[in-house]
Amino acid sequence: MNAKRNRRLGILGIPVDLGGQRRGTDMGPSAIRYAQLQKTLTNIGFEVKDYGNIDILVPESKNEGNPNLKYLEELIEIWARAREAVEKIMEEGRFPVILGGDHSMSVGTVAGVLSAEPDLGLIWFDAHGDFNDEVTTTSGNIHGMSLGALVGHGPEEILATLPKRPMIDESRTVLIGARSIDPGERRKLQASDVTIFSMRDIDELGIAEVIRRAIHISTAGGNSPNVHISFDLDIVDPGVAKGVGTPVPGGLSYREAHLALEMLSEAQIITSMEVTEVNPILDNANSTATLTVGLIASALGKTII
Repeated sequence: MNAKRNRRLGILGIPVDLGGQRRGTDMGPSAIRYAQLQKTLTNIGFEVKDYGNIDILVPESKNEGNPNLKYLEELIEIWARAREAVEKIMEEGRFPVILGGDHSMSVGTVAGVLSAEPDLGLIWFDAHGDFNDEVTTTSGNIHGMSLGALVGHGPEEILATLPKRPMIDESRTVLIGARSIDPGERRKLQASDVTIFSMRDIDELGIAEVIRRAIHISTAGGNSPNVHISFDLDIVDPGVAKGVGTPVPGGLSYREAHLALEMLSEAQIITSMEVTEVNPILDNANSTATLTVGLIASALGKTII
């Protein structure tokens, strides 16, 4: 049930940075909460329950293992805990608002959403492709493989752990805002049925038209109006959102980001939402977390008038 009809929210933190190269995204859930997330959502009419964070060990206590699939063993355990926590939120009849944490967490969160909404589309806001595998990766960081894993194009070591494969139909998957894609994952994306709207597409078409097309694709032409929104804050230009895990110049403006989520809210298709890659270590006065709270509010129906 989407947030337009369900006024009961469940907040969940997944403080993971094992999937990325930079420390600090594990502090993202705390930074977002500190930016008055619960108060903001309560003020726009929601009844909010905070489920806290799932437990995650820090990298210093673990060995990274395979250099092309760093911390995979630990991440598999995290995905299982994330799935269970999201399932609980949805079993209690609440709309999940999931706070990251790096983007590797999506493998577990989407699995949890699918338990309640098996017919699910996906809109993935990200500066990166997140479509690598153990061969194409240049870093070994699993947060760069999560989208590929969800649609069945990830490493076999990840796919073998999933409740079903693919978890999401790639023909109902939309990547928005890409502008930094590795050569190997570019070839994989081009060969897939994932729809990609790069920043050039946004420049040419405008964000409103891109969102209209994304709604049509992710809902299979309106026949399946249940869509998970995965919003990596590096989609926003670093001049607006400095505190992110892997910033890339040339992203969405403040208003483009808000308009995108306002339009998705008006379409009444959002079944669940996660925000990822907020890194307060790299931020200025928690401004990126404050932006994140505003974007979540826009996705959940807050309007200017």
